Amino acid sequence: MKRLTSLELCAGAGGQALGLEQAGFSHIALIENDSHPCNTLKLNRPNWNVIKADLRAFDAREFKGIDMVAGGVPCQPFSSGGKQLGCLDERDLFPEVIRIISECLPNFILLENVRGLSSIKFNNYRNWIISELNYLGYYCEWKVINSAEYGVSQARLRFILVGRKDKEVLFPWTKSIVKTNTVGEVLRDLMGTKGWLGLNDWVKKANQIAPCLVGGSKKHGGADLGPQRAKKEWLELGIDGKSIANEAPERDFLGLPRLTNRMAARLQGFPDDWYFSGGKTAVYRQIGNAFPPPVAKAFGIAFYKWLYIENNSSEKSEQLELPLVFS
Repeated sequence: MKRLTSLELCAGAGGQALGLEQAGFSHIALIENDSHPCNTLKLNRPNWNVIKADLRAFDAREFKGIDMVAGGVPCQPFSSGGKQLGCLDERDLFPEVIRIISECLPNFILLENVRGLSSIKFNNYRNWIISELNYLGYYCEWKVINSAEYGVSQARLRFILVGRKDKEVLFPWTKSIVKTNTVGEVLRDLMGTKGWLGLNDWVKKANQIAPCLVGGSKKHGGADLGPQRAKKEWLELGIDGKSIANEAPERDFLGLPRLTNRMAARLQGFPDDWYFSGGKTAVYRQIGNAFPPPVAKAFGIAFYKWLYIENNSSEKSEQLELPLVFS
């Protein structure tokens, strides 16, 4: 089966790129304007073509013929935790992404953002995005998905835009049947690295999935687990969400443990051998702003299925040998 190629925009720490790679995609280039995520990408995949650039100055015409443009467009203009200025926010890059798509005309589009973009407030803006992509010849669909339905131990809702050029064929929206473990199950070994005597009691308390990790913006302070509402949810799991720890709890530790960056990365679905560049706050922002790799993998596989779906029939796609089972 042909390996699909991808141009990754706003690549960040590589969550989406890693998941798509696991699904069988080859990345022709990854575009990111922040030095720390660029270094993270190069650290983990020295062979990837990582380009440090602002999307506003990026010319995609040399990538004409690419199979897919994928990316996580900055979410701050639409986040419920911000002012929700939308197109009036200087960080809104949807117009640039549409320009880039017009320059390289990929066969497929995969863009992810926060659930806030799905609100009534942004109806007109979403309609504008779709109309621009329709004009370029793309059939598109939006949908809110929950990362917990793809095996990620986190109530992470994302708004996904998929698009296909020149073919109005329904996207195979599917969910993974991978079991979603609780926070305690996912982090037991990491929390117990130093022989913490309170580990078993903590695991029993941390018996739900996590609230959404929030990476935040450079305009705000250090690394913590989000607004007060989120910190209360973490508290119910026996986690102190006021800051990020450097290490796991000591053997005789009393009180509420904090997450380390490695623990946060695992809750996002990153493998333990995926390393991050930068200081503690820079690393946490990369982790908290990432698209969970298991979700990206599931969507990557769905794109392979979509490639073979014709005339709204899944007959051909069902014959593919895919590495993940869908419901």
